[in-house]
Amino acid sequence: MIDDDKYIDESLESWVMAKVESWRDHVEANYSRKWDEYYRIWRGIWADEDKTRQSERSRLISPASQQAVESSVAEIEEATFGRGKWFDVRDDLLDQDDKDVQFLRNKLLEDFGNQGIRKDVAECLINAAVYGTGIAEVVIQDIKEQKPASQPLMDGQLTAVGVNITDRTVVGLRPIMPKQFVIDPVASNVKDALGCAIDEFVSFHHVKGLQESGVYRDVDVGTAPPDFDIEPDNELSAYQDDKVRLTKYFGLVPRYLLDDAQSEPDEEIVELSSEPGDDSYYVEAIVIIANDGDLLKAEANPYMMQDRPVVAFPWDLVPGVFWGRGVCEKAYNSQKALDAELRARADALALTVHPMMAIDATRIPRGHKPEVRPGKMLLTNGDPREVLHPFNFGSVSQITFEQSAQLQKMVQMATGAVDSAGIAGSINGEATAAGISMSLGAIIKRHKRTLINFQDSFLIPFVKKAAYRYMQFDPDNYPVRDYKFTVTSSLGIIAREYEVTQLVQLLQTMSPDSPLYPALIQSIIDNMNLSNREELIATLKQAGQPTPEAQQAQQAQEQRAQEIHQAQVGVFTSQANESNARAQKYAVDAQAVPQETEIKKIEAITRNLKPGDEDDREFERRLKVAGLLLKAQPRMQ
Repeated sequence: MIDDDKYIDESLESWVMAKVESWRDHVEANYSRKWDEYYRIWRGIWADEDKTRQSERSRLISPASQQAVESSVAEIEEATFGRGKWFDVRDDLLDQDDKDVQFLRNKLLEDFGNQGIRKDVAECLINAAVYGTGIAEVVIQDIKEQKPASQPLMDGQLTAVGVNITDRTVVGLRPIMPKQFVIDPVASNVKDALGCAIDEFVSFHHVKGLQESGVYRDVDVGTAPPDFDIEPDNELSAYQDDKVRLTKYFGLVPRYLLDDAQSEPDEEIVELSSEPGDDSYYVEAIVIIANDGDLLKAEANPYMMQDRPVVAFPWDLVPGVFWGRGVCEKAYNSQKALDAELRARADALALTVHPMMAIDATRIPRGHKPEVRPGKMLLTNGDPREVLHPFNFGSVSQITFEQSAQLQKMVQMATGAVDSAGIAGSINGEATAAGISMSLGAIIKRHKRTLINFQDSFLIPFVKKAAYRYMQFDPDNYPVRDYKFTVTSSLGIIAREYEVTQLVQLLQTMSPDSPLYPALIQSIIDNMNLSNREELIATLKQAGQPTPEAQQAQQAQEQRAQEIHQAQVGVFTSQANESNARAQKYAVDAQAVPQETEIKKIEAITRNLKPGDEDDREFERRLKVAGLLLKAQPRMQ
């Protein structure tokens, strides 16, 4: 139960600033000091608090972390923008017409290019690599779009050339440094936080212009005192003239405080986020305060999706915490050890290389200042060979070179960044192909992990928010529809070179006549960073399509093959019919054989012959013999 009496005499600006200052104290106590050191390491700026030992005199800073940051950022940037179209838009599965989403994608790409979104995203990647978290604000601006145009005059006899000016609302991206951003410490993302705020210095004319246009309240705003905690570069001297400290708060605020702030005179009341009958304690709002106390703007969230205009992503995720882990933090321990090694060697060189003299102080003239330099004359009381003696502290050990190389390798191991020399023994030719593939595979996986995190937490939410802003404030160019957004990107230069190597090796194992051969060639060309890559792919596809003559020859060949096939089927059918006829004849013959046998048996019995006797005259012969025998017998009286 929230006690309303606690805030009964509190204003909206005081409530917001109390939250912001509390969150600022948390950031300064836990992160600000480390961020300043990461920034100095990346810039190569030396500070007294960066000493590794009290007697250290050298101010050398190894460029290992600088190289790791630039290499990692370049890999992610190339993976995202290397193909030109760095995101794609798809519609629902039930909608089969994709012309509307193609128009939306092309229009967004055009507007993003005009607003320099790629440059702003690259700056956010730099901030994420150095500080651990990349943050940006999605801003809306009203601009005057100018286009060259011509207009006929005097019935077409003359043509006037000029410029057409149209008012448009565009969406931009403004990178925010982590030290200028505060958020609810118990939240791990912008959406789930009570609120977040951008605390920075802006020019006085910027605030004044928005007051004149009616965006901000017309209140007296003075200049703000300097505060190095939110300055972009602490190494620069503070500029104190014509600047205003602007605090933009995006999040939940008590409803009654927002109502009280909007009920003041000359303030328009906006209640887009509250529905009739909504009696919740908090309401999503945007509050802008100048110089920690002057309320310039307070309104309910005006965006149709009720989302906060802030996108952020960690370079490497830290579970349960909003702030991430960047490249400089990963390489910190190796970087400090490498700096200590280089500075110790530089200090030792100062003692061994530069000439020193041991002098008998009792034999030097009083008031004489001995120095060692060319052309300098030293006065001595006695033999100079007895008074002066060259002196040094020995030689510098050569083992420091090997130690520096190993520390450099440790930086690469910690960050996953590969420089031009590669990882010794793994990528630069000292290992087998299998070892190189394993090493590159491990590096690619680390870059892919960061790339996916960047896309899911930063790139896709920004494209969605920008599309929704355009649909709301520029419906003529962006019709309101239900779209689904996806981001397409490659893995970067290292991954593409690795994939090309694998594809070339696979290509060598098959014949050019194989149907898979053209597809592999197209994949190789698609992965190569060529200026005419699209033309080569189009030519390859066109070459794969047959000419009209080839199509006719192929059709004739297919027709002949079909005729041959039909003839073969006819032959097989006739042979099958003949075989069936023979089978039927054999069956009839098999049924007739038993009947003939029975007839022969009957005839044999009738003739009193053995079965199989074929002589028909045998019966007649016997009959004649029987007649003769009867005649030969005497007659009875």
